[in-house]
Amino acid sequence: MTAPSTGMGTAGGNYAGYRYGVVKSISGNEIVLTKTDAGMDETFTLNRKTKFIHDGKSSSPASVKVGDKVWVDAHLDKKTGDSIARKVVSGTSLM
Repeated sequence: MTAPSTGMGTAGGNYAGYRYGVVKSISGNEIVLTKTDAGMDETFTLNRKTKFIHDGKSSSPASVKVGDKVWVDAHLDKKTGDSIARKVVSGTSLM
């Protein structure tokens, strides 16, 4: 289960409720964050509904690289217990 976000960082007010972290890995169907505000690695499932925003503009999964700082809006799938990413936000506009 994913803990509620603390809204850490300078962009915290804009992304209240999002999870913050550094991309440890990203594949076709999952993104793993490290250095999260929860203090542990967190895995999020990506699907066709996941939206990617880079520097304030609509983007694609290819815009997210290992080492990027990102904010993830996710919900918990009640059947599987997975954290499903609704939106992944990255880029210099976050800093």
